[in-house]
Amino acid sequence: MKDQPAQRTHEQVQQAYRKAIQSATRGGCCSSPGETAETLSRYQPEHAALAEQVTSFGCGDPLAFAEVKPGQTVLDLGSGAGLDLLLASQKVGPKGHVIGVDMTEAMLDVARQNLARAQARNVEVRRGFIEDLPVDSESVDWVISNCVINLSPAKDKVFGELFRVLRPGGRFSISDIVVEDLPAWIRDNVAAYAACVAGAIPEREYLAGLVGAGLVDVRAAERLTYDREQLVGLLDEDLKHMGIDPELVQQGLDLVVGKVSSVKFVGRRPDRA
Repeated sequence: MKDQPAQRTHEQVQQAYRKAIQSATRGGCCSSPGETAETLSRYQPEHAALAEQVTSFGCGDPLAFAEVKPGQTVLDLGSGAGLDLLLASQKVGPKGHVIGVDMTEAMLDVARQNLARAQARNVEVRRGFIEDLPVDSESVDWVISNCVINLSPAKDKVFGELFRVLRPGGRFSISDIVVEDLPAWIRDNVAAYAACVAGAIPEREYLAGLVGAGLVDVRAAERLTYDREQLVGLLDEDLKHMGIDPELVQQGLDLVVGKVSSVKFVGRRPDRA
């Protein structure tokens, strides 16, 4: 049985993303309507055209420098509306396979529509939680994820699952949000959690969690620290909608400038001895 705090967190995040996708906005994690241009700019030029057509809720382009090869199997944790699935589909080609896992049925419905429209026959989506992946052990060559793991209330379980599903020598490329020393009122706020901020952890803890799961060659390959304008795109609108005093919002933004970053983490599962 899932513990109650974790279940409540999952339900809150699902509700936020259900509303976001149903309203056809680029809201939610790391990409509020005011930050659409910033989100799209994180995608490489060859990916940007597709990114403009499929709603994105991410904070980076996890496939930008991934050495994904034709015929490989790619798993996307928290696959959302399917943008990164489509990008991965192009990289692995017709002999490869792409799996997307998401816990929100409304997201899966939109992803299926986008995949059908793109005639991506080498892609499938499955409903599930990233802490307990509906994926066989040692069955994928790559794990990617775009601003999702920070939403998990049990990140160590996610890191353990990442290790489990990778084949020996398999690699991962994860774009995610990390934070340092947030005020308690932001940590406790549902909107801030859904915006990938309140649930995020410091970079050093993220790296330690990946290493602790048994992964190797773990490093932060890229980093973008958000300025005030970008933080407003992440938090300001949602926090106001939650009824929080605008003056308190401004004070909170002042406190977190320079403490919220988008980081790409890379590494691999060790080769079999």
